[in-house]
Amino acid sequence: MIIDEVIWEIINNGHCSFKTKLETNTFCKNEHNVTGLCNRTSCPLSNSKYATIIEEKGVCYLTYKTAERAHTPKDLWEKIKLDKSYNKALEQIDELLKYWPEFLIHKCKQRFTRYRQVLVKKRKMKLHNKEIYEVVSRKAEKREKSRGKKAEKAALVEEHIEQELMNRLKEGKYNEFLNINPDLFNKILDNEGITEKDTTLDYDDQELGNVFIADLANEEVELEQEEKKSKVLKKKRKLNIEYEEGNYNEKQLQYN
Repeated sequence: MIIDEVIWEIINNGHCSFKTKLETNTFCKNEHNVTGLCNRTSCPLSNSKYATIIEEKGVCYLTYKTAERAHTPKDLWEKIKLDKSYNKALEQIDELLKYWPEFLIHKCKQRFTRYRQVLVKKRKMKLHNKEIYEVVSRKAEKREKSRGKKAEKAALVEEHIEQELMNRLKEGKYNEFLNINPDLFNKILDNEGITEKDTTLDYDDQELGNVFIADLANEEVELEQEEKKSKVLKKKRKLNIEYEEGNYNEKQLQYN
């Protein structure tokens, strides 16, 4: 048989994982605690008959336990959804906790009122303030700052190395190892980099004169005829090679 006084003596004088002691008062971190204080009347572990209010996803529930369900821990707490209307929810609490101690009824109503205030404030903040607040860790900020400083230092080092190599090339320290024309290299340095050659050709009207569409058509016809002639010549060469190989094989057979 579970005795509430024995449990409270063990919790009060011994160790409890939900208990936190401060200079002013002793608090309880259990989610079912009505007041949040660690005392005999508010402790949900040392009272076999207990009731409280909890909130899940914007909905308030009245949860209570009795000594008759103590032998089944999974069914120990019974949860009842409260009405959205504030007055009707208070009436529900009065009906369900009709023969319970006045201390629990009063504290449940206080807890329910506080939850309602918090939920109303949340809805107002969602409507008016559309900003999303994110938690930023100081360690991550420090880490990113240090990485940025290191990257800047590395970039400066690379620039210094590149500048030093260019200066040595200008001084001619690598002429023995590199097969580069010094005149061409100096010209590239004067132009501040290698310039790509223009692949496009500029045609002047004065050099070529006027070009007519009929002339272009004649050029295309001539190109097609030349391609056909080259194909015919290739075929003739193949046939001559095959013929010569056949005669050579016949002569070898006659000789044998």
